[in-house]
Amino acid sequence: MLIAAIGLVGYPHWQQWTLDIIRDRLQDGTLGPEMVVIPAGRFQMGDIQGGGYSDEQPVHWVSVKRFAMGRYEITFAEYDKFAEPNDRGWGRGNRPVINVSWHDATAYAEWLSQQTGQHYRLPTEAEWEYAARAGTTTKYWWGNTASHEYANYGKDVCCSGLAKGKDRWEYTSPVGSFAPNQFGLYDTVGNVWEWTCSEYEENYNGKETQCTSQKSGSLWALRGGAWDNEPWLVRAASRFRSSHDSRGDSVGLRLARL
Repeated sequence: MLIAAIGLVGYPHWQQWTLDIIRDRLQDGTLGPEMVVIPAGRFQMGDIQGGGYSDEQPVHWVSVKRFAMGRYEITFAEYDKFAEPNDRGWGRGNRPVINVSWHDATAYAEWLSQQTGQHYRLPTEAEWEYAARAGTTTKYWWGNTASHEYANYGKDVCCSGLAKGKDRWEYTSPVGSFAPNQFGLYDTVGNVWEWTCSEYEENYNGKETQCTSQKSGSLWALRGGAWDNEPWLVRAASRFRSSHDSRGDSVGLRLARL
């Protein structure tokens, strides 16, 4: 287990919080995804800044228990040990896995749990937003102004088909290509939408704190935005939804570990 000191903006009593990374070993002897221990806490969930979409309401306080969250989005290198979805020719390896449905993502979490003897699953919507905000109340973890210096998003390009700033990729970018948030998590803004285990509702009613047990007939919430989205859709409060069997080249996953 690797431990490194890191300060947390927005919560003075967490200034001495340390980055605690867990990596479980698979049955073939290789290491699983890097997981960051997220401290328990309470936060405001939803459209805090105002001007967002109606499904980001009501803004409400949520308490979250201690858990671990994937330091990165799950990569092709990690997922290919389980199954090999289409990469659209954009590259595998350290790129985020794409073209995975909610059922695919859940099956991978179950497989990883069997491989390691630990409990992996998709995060709830509340866990996801808590981890993505990392103690902040702004639109993005770095502030209220979108910037290609911090994330892979949008279709606006400037130079030979590449976006502005550090965003040098037309499609997905290798995970960890940009700076992490205050919890040490990478790519919580843009790159690929990330499945959650929560059933989507048009307004918050408590389901955002739960994993649904239904296997079909519902819409599931996705968070984070993707490489092809406008800045407004990659805010911490932004939500999307899709059916359980939907796959796409802008959808991937990040896991939670209990």
